[in-house]
Amino acid sequence: MLQEAIIKKSVSPLTGKEYLIPESPQDKDGIDRFVAAHPGKKVVVVQGLGFVGSVMSLVVANALTEEYAVIGIDLPVPASWWKIQSINEGLFPVVADDPKIGQFYKQAREKGNLYATFDSYAYSKANVVVVDINLDVKKLTNGNGQLEEYSVDLTPFRKAIESIGAHCKPDVLVLVETTVPPGTSGKIVKPLLEESLQKRGLPIDQLKVGHSYERVMPGPKYVDSIQNFYRVFSGVDEKSAAAAEAFLRTVIRTDEYPLTRLGNTHATEMAKVLENSYRAMNIAFMVEWSRFAEEAGVDIYEVVNAIRMRPTHKNIMLPGLGVGGYCLTKDPLLASWAKMNLFGSEDKLGQSEKGVHINDQMPYFAFQHLDSQYDGSLKGKKVLLLGVSYLNDVGDTRYTPVQGFYEQLEAAGCIITLHDPHVPYWEEKDLRVNADLKDLLKNNYDLVVITTGHRDYRNNPDLIKTLLSHKPGFIYDTIGVLSNDEIKQLATVHTVKVIGRGDL
Repeated sequence: MLQEAIIKKSVSPLTGKEYLIPESPQDKDGIDRFVAAHPGKKVVVVQGLGFVGSVMSLVVANALTEEYAVIGIDLPVPASWWKIQSINEGLFPVVADDPKIGQFYKQAREKGNLYATFDSYAYSKANVVVVDINLDVKKLTNGNGQLEEYSVDLTPFRKAIESIGAHCKPDVLVLVETTVPPGTSGKIVKPLLEESLQKRGLPIDQLKVGHSYERVMPGPKYVDSIQNFYRVFSGVDEKSAAAAEAFLRTVIRTDEYPLTRLGNTHATEMAKVLENSYRAMNIAFMVEWSRFAEEAGVDIYEVVNAIRMRPTHKNIMLPGLGVGGYCLTKDPLLASWAKMNLFGSEDKLGQSEKGVHINDQMPYFAFQHLDSQYDGSLKGKKVLLLGVSYLNDVGDTRYTPVQGFYEQLEAAGCIITLHDPHVPYWEEKDLRVNADLKDLLKNNYDLVVITTGHRDYRNNPDLIKTLLSHKPGFIYDTIGVLSNDEIKQLATVHTVKVIGRGDL
């Protein structure tokens, strides 16, 4: 690595350690040494070291039927430089409840077959490149979280693919796992790679491009959601599909979770955004029904549980604070954008877009309901938020609905304290988060709001007992965590409200 003038630094949110970023970093020697230490092994480069790519790199490094030399690559920028350094220093950058992450990382360290870098030179060594980078939707919303317009900028994604094409072997398999607009692999990835190879005077007939979308679920089954779960795959042609299948069979336990091949990459890309759009619309559907229940004096939870007795309706959703995470908040928009921009349609996917519109406003609906139920002004009130992650028992704050709710409380002049057992640092808000609930509850709060359904807040007698010892206040459950017995106990001291509970 060249030691040049330092212009940036990257800080690990896990340890607080600062890493300096050289102006023109290079890592050719490090990559060459790593590959030379694994003669005869195929090299797999995982592009992107985020929530998906970092754990995917561990799973490939611990592949079931083949030994790979795995290189994880990300950009030399403050947001990711610390991840690269941490992986090579012995600290995995993703914290989760899944013990397999620690086990897999330890095994990869012992084998020495996992290396992280920032240098695109790594693609020149790859037999397989797995693409796990972000592809974002830019939303323009008003003050109530209502979506006014959106755009899909493929420029960063194109640059990432071009960086592969500028270095890769002509017979490489590029397997896209990123959730992309339908049509991307065939209409964008393949042409970009072919153009890059031609510029380098290399043949294009050996290139293989496949698509197999991830279904990663951060949490206690993080690794299993990759290694022990069903996969859908396809290729832009027969040889690409065959290569994708052969690789996936070395990584995924296909004897228990058979692979499903679709006809082309348009189909697998559509499958990913369709399954997420279906779930997002199911959630959006429940928003208006939970508000109806509040107006009608009905407990929507007992209504839904009664309906779930019917086998065909077991997947009906329950109300909540809102939709978060990287997929459901944008995938319906990716599909609609692709329909109009990659396939030339004049009609958008109207219902899918409307589902996103509704879900984006859920935190604001939740705040409005609180404001309407709270007796007096919220200004200056001490508020404890229980949970900042978007999902229970997971340390993931990407697009968390808690952010919109938090910002509404902040605008109302509340004094806010944050607790989350899985999130030490809220990156999007640049805030440290408390982990010691017992210590926090020594204080009295005007409002205690359950904003994430962590198991720490469910069936927790100590939490209920401590809240009962506090001065009278307001308890607001946005998730439906509290049982009827807990609500009755708390209501002897506090005002208790639950989203979707019009009977309270």
